[in-house]
Amino acid sequence: MLDHQYIKKLAADAGFDLCGLAPCRHLVENESMLRAWLGKGYQSSLAYMERNVEKRADPRKLVEGARTAVVCAVSYKNRAGEGYPPGHRTKVASYACAADYHTTIKGMLGRMLDALCASRPDLSGRAFVDTAPLLEKQLAVEAGLGWIGRQSLLVTPRFGTYVLLGELLLTDDADAYDPPFEGSRCGRCHNCIESCPTGAIVAPKVIDTGRCISCHTIEKEPTEGIGLDGWIFGCDRCQSCCPHNQKAPMHTNPAFDPVFDPLAMDAEAWLAMDETEFEARMGTTPLTRSGLARIRSNIAGTPGPE
Repeated sequence: MLDHQYIKKLAADAGFDLCGLAPCRHLVENESMLRAWLGKGYQSSLAYMERNVEKRADPRKLVEGARTAVVCAVSYKNRAGEGYPPGHRTKVASYACAADYHTTIKGMLGRMLDALCASRPDLSGRAFVDTAPLLEKQLAVEAGLGWIGRQSLLVTPRFGTYVLLGELLLTDDADAYDPPFEGSRCGRCHNCIESCPTGAIVAPKVIDTGRCISCHTIEKEPTEGIGLDGWIFGCDRCQSCCPHNQKAPMHTNPAFDPVFDPLAMDAEAWLAMDETEFEARMGTTPLTRSGLARIRSNIAGTPGPE
């Protein structure tokens, strides 16, 4: 069996702030909610959400013989996550100010998996960082890390929503599992719903991506245009207004230190940048996903290249 305390030590040593273990099972209720969400067309341009619904709801279909999900979280809160001053027209989601978390977290999980397999040659597993069909937020709830807030994000008691997730699916049972997080601590707060500039949170925990600024600035453009409220890559509005985030500490893992300060950059600074400078300054960040041309078009408020 897997030693849950050893796994949590590996997670801490790798640089994660939180780690929980849950048994792999079919998330029946979540599959039903996902199908209902898709049935209303709320995925808009995110066609990939329509694929592999069965796999998303059952991690055992992603890794043959998977018995245990190890869910890890790391805080990334930085100064930009506390919000922008009124009138700032080139806002960037705070996670995108650091090196691309997919690469960073994949490396952290890889070190954990290597150590586990070295101690258990019969063990196998895979690491995941939000690029596979996996309901990672619900798995985090199952592993006791937090609850799903009204803005549909995982909220952790200490770090709020400013956490990035990574998972290991392992082919053995653990000697102990964390109890699922019970209930919600959002109380009567509706800040996230009321603060969304485009009304993308159409109901608690329900996002219409066709209205979501993050989708419009990063993903394939939805059919209907919306105002971007000064955001040029992503959007943190439903996070910066959350009381749990306002009291959350800044990140401590240096791998998530920002490599640029969006608060110090205006439209002129972005528009003056050429491709060479963009690559030199932003080449390690998620901004390369959209590219400079699309960022420029977001500044202008016009649709960018898909």
